[in-house]
This record gives sequence, structure tokens and C-alpha cells, in this order.
Amino acid sequence: MGIIIHEYRVVLPMKVEEYQVAQLYSVAEASKENTGGGEGIEVLVNEPFDLNDPNLPAERKPDSPLQANGKSYSKGQYTHKIYHLQSKVPSFIRAIAPKGSLEIHEKAWNAYPYCRTIVTNPGYMKDAFFIKIETMHFEDRGAMENIHDLQGEDLQKRNVTIIDIANDPVSSKDYKKEYDPKLYKSAKTGRGPLDKKDWISTVEPVMCAYKLITVKFKWFGLQGRVESFINKQEHRLFHTFHRQVFCLTDKWHGMTMDDIREIEEQTKRELDEIRSKGELRGMKAED
Repeated sequence: MGIIIHEYRVVLPMKVEEYQVAQLYSVAEASKENTGGGEGIEVLVNEPFDLNDPNLPAERKPDSPLQANGKSYSKGQYTHKIYHLQSKVPSFIRAIAPKGSLEIHEKAWNAYPYCRTIVTNPGYMKDAFFIKIETMHFEDRGAMENIHDLQGEDLQKRNVTIIDIANDPVSSKDYKKEYDPKLYKSAKTGRGPLDKKDWISTVEPVMCAYKLITVKFKWFGLQGRVESFINKQEHRLFHTFHRQVFCLTDKWHGMTMDDIREIEEQTKRELDEIRSKGELRGMKAED
């Protein structure tokens, strides 16, 4: 089985403690934008976890310790979601995948500032498909060389990409004027617009989301194409999502985690209602 290891570094003009609220608020918004017409996101579990709890069910335990930057984490919020994805995968996979098989399971342990997400397809690809996303949120400009403590071959295999939310190109189908950091100025914080080429080296406050992606995929004849697609899609998602996070600053700024949990609960009810109705929405696959 081939393995791809790629690290994306997303620099953002906000504090690490602000991003926890910003990210969760934006996930709730994006979930609604990508649900409808029989597709979208179903939230099965959204509850606190404590790895030291002897009664924690086995299926809610990660396969290895949660750690980065020399620290270990044991408490946070656990989520289990199902993504119903028929139109969100490339046509060469849709052509061979049986109907109903394109359900992706996502389990996440958000032990902020560290978070781990595991993406699988247990109904069809089983052990032949696995994505692990580990994120460490840190107050700097993306200069930490090995914040995920990679060793040996894994470190040698790793590629690194810095994502510039303002200056990296955006496809016309993903571009939305209201989510353009070059144009957005926050009324509450005075941050933005990010209209200078060197904003990453000058902006305050600043932080970086270090996202380490490990992709394992084994599907005869398609491995290279699928790995390439996943890598391209992760870059696209991280870029467009974080443009949105910044341009929603005036929506989330000042919210508490209690506010976020209330929004998540309301969003879960809305997703259950709109998933089966209306038209397909959100990002489609780029073949």
C-alpha cells in the first residue's frame, strides 16, 4: 500500500484561541452549504471525550496517542460524521463504485490545539482507503520545521506546502467575492484586507494551522490517480475553507464555546432536515 505524507501550513491573521471558535463556526456554516438533494453531512456523535476514562467505548479511542510538538493530549470533543458524497468524488471512481458505497466516515478527536481526523470508507474500500489529518495550531508564521514530531522515513517522505489564503489562485467555480481576503475588512477587529504580497510576514496577530495529511490507498489500477486527486482536493478545501474562516470574522468574533455547541446542535437538526430535500449544493469534484 502506497503512502503519501503532505503537510499544509495555513497562516491566519488571528490568535490561536480565537481559531478554535472560528473553525467550528465555519464548519457549521460550510456543512449547511454542502448539504441537500440526498447528499451532505450526517452527524452521529458530538460529545466530550477523555482518554483516561476506563469506560470510554473502544470505537471512540484513537489508534495511537494524540501528540504533537512534544506534548500529549487526552481530553476534548469527539465527533463521528457520515458524508454522503455521490457528486463530490471524481467520475472515474463513480463509474466503478456501486450505488450507495460512496459514504465516507469521519471520526475526529479535537483536543485543541491538537486535532486528529480519520477518514474511511468502511462500506466499500475498507482497509484499502485511509486518510489521517493531524492539525497543530501554533502562534507563528509557519516556520516550525517538524511540529508533528515525524521520524525517519515519514519525515523524508513529507512534502510541505504553505497556503496563502489571499494570494494563492482560486478557480472561478470556487471564488466568492464575500470570501475574498484581499477585499475583506473586519469591522469588529480592524483586520484585513490582506491586500499586500507580504502580509504573512507582517500581520498581527498571527497563527498557523499545521495540517499533516497521511493518505493510504490501495485500489488496483487507480492508486496514482486517487492519491493525486485526494492531494489536490485537500489543498483546495483547506484554501477555500480558510478564506471563508477569515472573512467570517465579524460573525464568530466574541463567541464562546458554549455558543458554538448550541450552534452545532442546531446545525445537526437542520442537516437532518435538509439532507433529503432540495438540490445538490456545495463543492463538486474536479475530475
